[in-house]
Amino acid sequence: MAGGLLMAACGSSSSSSTTTTSSSASPTTISINSFNTSFTAMAGLKSLAAEGKGNVAVILPDTVSSARYTEFDAPYLTEAFQKAGLSASQFTVQNAQGSDATQLTDAQSAISAGASVLVVDPLDSGVGASIESYAKQHGVETIDYDRLTLGGSRQYYVSFNNVKVGTLIGNGMVSCLASWKVAKPQLAVMVGAPTDNNATLFAQGYNAVLNPYFASKAYVKAATPAGTWDPPTAETEFQQALTAHAGINAAVVPNDENAAPIITYLKTLGIPANKFPITGQDATLVGIQNIISGYQCGTVYKPIYEEAQAAAALALYLRAGKTAPAGLVNGTTTDTVSKVAVKSVLLNPEWVVPSTVESTVVHDGFVPASQICVGAYVTDCTKYGIS
Repeated sequence: MAGGLLMAACGSSSSSSTTTTSSSASPTTISINSFNTSFTAMAGLKSLAAEGKGNVAVILPDTVSSARYTEFDAPYLTEAFQKAGLSASQFTVQNAQGSDATQLTDAQSAISAGASVLVVDPLDSGVGASIESYAKQHGVETIDYDRLTLGGSRQYYVSFNNVKVGTLIGNGMVSCLASWKVAKPQLAVMVGAPTDNNATLFAQGYNAVLNPYFASKAYVKAATPAGTWDPPTAETEFQQALTAHAGINAAVVPNDENAAPIITYLKTLGIPANKFPITGQDATLVGIQNIISGYQCGTVYKPIYEEAQAAAALALYLRAGKTAPAGLVNGTTTDTVSKVAVKSVLLNPEWVVPSTVESTVVHDGFVPASQICVGAYVTDCTKYGIS
């Protein structure tokens, strides 16, 4: 399986309920434990921002594979740069809207406009490598954001520990199969887009958990669809798998967006709550509602405010020509194409189940209780203390 993670000097990153920092934090002391929902660590980077030259350009991939890019990444990145002291003319945050050509053009235009650092979440490694090659030719530093560019030439990579994301999904499925008392589990094991290295890492994590159960015949691996981040395609893949293997009674799904139409389809078949385990990732509103109503086992919550601040901090170090501190760059990630270990910020994801919705996503303001607790979900919110 391509793209393993090698952790060095591992630190932990947790939700805002346990992370605090002073607004006077200096650039040399910032670490992955410095980030909270108030973005106070960013003020400690103002002197670094003042030293830097050129602009920072962030180029996000799309609005389809996850709603997070519009709802969270863009505003969080903007807030991080602003609180670090950059003016509106010193940074941009764009979205390529799912087009490789647009993403490359956006990068080239940003460099022409004076960008000295690019933060890129590549749609795929092909366009990511092209962007990084172009940037290198023009003396511009690059950071891989969330997805690693295989064959790239970036200076840093910032993301969550994506193998751990997969491990949480796998363990969540095991727990759910037991608690929902699923007899003779037959699983459809689904994956994200084959072109996304993160999808490979997620699968590496949950396959490592589940393969022993398949090997021992405790579970049956009934189907392994090709993989996608497009929800309608994921639903079609699932329907085809269920038609070919009518005994399927659980599905490993790597994100909430793909899980949602599958759950809707299962409801049309009359499948009741707490009977057909489905997993997810991203802690979307629909995902949380499916969890508390008993149609999804759990979701992987990734505190994106931490990732955005880490990326902004790395960009400011590069812009000022300085090396980021070891407390921030806490690991390496293997680029299996370039055969290099990429210096990385690897943040910790969390598995969220009904009983922890309030203490995680609601507490952090990621998904407000006012949005979750509507209509039929009011009773579920009361049951799990979500308010």
